[in-house]
Amino acid sequence: MGDQDDRYTFVVEWYEEIAARIRQFLLIYYVKNKGVEMYDTNSRKTFLKTSLRDQPIDLSDLYIGSKIHILGRQLQITEYGDEYTKSKLSTKKEKTLGLIKPDAINKMGQILDHIYRNGFMITKLKMCQLDRNEAFEMYQEHRGKSFLNDLLGYVTSGPVLAFEIVGENAIENWRKTIGPTDPAIARSEAPKSIRAQYGTDKTKNACHGSDSPASSARELEFFFPSTGGKRRNTAQLSDSTCCLIKPHAVRAGLSGKIISAILEAGFEISAIQMVNLEKANAEEFYEVYKGVVQEYNGMVAELTSGSCIALEIRAQDAPKKFREMAGPADPEIARHLRPRTIRALFGVDKVRNAVHCTDLPEDGIMEVEYFFKILEQ
Repeated sequence: MGDQDDRYTFVVEWYEEIAARIRQFLLIYYVKNKGVEMYDTNSRKTFLKTSLRDQPIDLSDLYIGSKIHILGRQLQITEYGDEYTKSKLSTKKEKTLGLIKPDAINKMGQILDHIYRNGFMITKLKMCQLDRNEAFEMYQEHRGKSFLNDLLGYVTSGPVLAFEIVGENAIENWRKTIGPTDPAIARSEAPKSIRAQYGTDKTKNACHGSDSPASSARELEFFFPSTGGKRRNTAQLSDSTCCLIKPHAVRAGLSGKIISAILEAGFEISAIQMVNLEKANAEEFYEVYKGVVQEYNGMVAELTSGSCIALEIRAQDAPKKFREMAGPADPEIARHLRPRTIRALFGVDKVRNAVHCTDLPEDGIMEVEYFFKILEQ
């Protein structure tokens, strides 16, 4: 099926709900035909072999910690399966923390779009509100420095958007992308950098980037703990409605553009979180559509095909107003009747129509609670 240059091996885990157990497999990925083979690590027997024509997996989807979906199963990659794969991919799949600071939250759409256009992948994403103790823990390396008090006051003055970036030499390249600490220097030395475009001064400089592998690991663990507990979200659960940026739009790097469009239309985005849904979760969320819309099975398959981004959107009469902005469910109809709506601009078809929006006004807060309260537990 190919020589060594065409195949990569990973250890993956799958939670088998019926047996209530975690199963471990060796997954072999073939680049040329995007095929996979899986072997049970206990029995050493073949578990499946498929080419995944309907939902292909790209090599860019495969890195430590990523979640992939194969034939309705959500698998988490836990480690490289051999030294060849590790040597080939470890530097290309380096991780680092990115942080949009309070002064630039209103520009988060443009900044996320800048990140996607620079070839980075965003693999985790969450809006948080830090208290002073949390901020001190985050910036512990500045203990004893004269500017620390002002920094803590600033970073707790509003929400921040934390995200995990994966890419080749991500730590170094992300710091180049955000530019020098002082935006004034950035504007002269790196005018296309994020701080040059969106920063104000050395404190209010739009973004943060980890400066070393050790800092990156510590800061990612701070915002996205691997062992119990979660950094609390910022959902307000009032005067709000739910928006879900679908996996196809996330993969296509459209999230920043969609978020910018929402903010420019005057909506408040009060909570954001990237999620990976199991099939049971997607079916539960879409239960109201079962037997009602012809595309139900396709909608579930799309929602479980990769990462999606949940947003809490606030405005007066939010469900109705945002549904109007989302546009008709069919992007073709949207492009004819309401060409400036989200689905007209970013949708592909009735299943891959860029975003889910709450249909019924009474369901707005309930859908927000599903992502920011129920799934958080």
